[in-house]
Amino acid sequence: MEKKMFLNAPVSIFKRAEELRKNMTPTEIILWYYLKEKPHGHKFRRQHPISTYIADFYCHSLKLIIEVDGGIHLIEANSLYDIDRQKNLENSGISFLRFTNNEVEKYFEIVKKKIDSYIINHKDNAH
Repeated sequence: MEKKMFLNAPVSIFKRAEELRKNMTPTEIILWYYLKEKPHGHKFRRQHPISTYIADFYCHSLKLIIEVDGGIHLIEANSLYDIDRQKNLENSGISFLRFTNNEVEKYFEIVKKKIDSYIINHKDNAH
């Protein structure tokens, strides 16, 4: 695989990502059932190592990370980490879609429409 897809992620991040793949949250499972079907022909990976981070879901052709945030992300330290992480990855040309557990659980059709809309609007930029 090309290194650009991982932005030189260290071995320790790959190991942690493997552990996370074995323990998906209920909302990650809901979203994965949709993303694993390659919406609009785009392959998504789950718990994907990228730089020193792990993305919940990543599509390399779109350079898109989709995150599902639970209550732990409301804690100030975690929220600040998320902001810093997102800025660092955006500086590498990666875009983000962020959803809460509540959005995925209760408004999944809206979540799907937002993802579809992003993909359709960025298909010309896909590599």
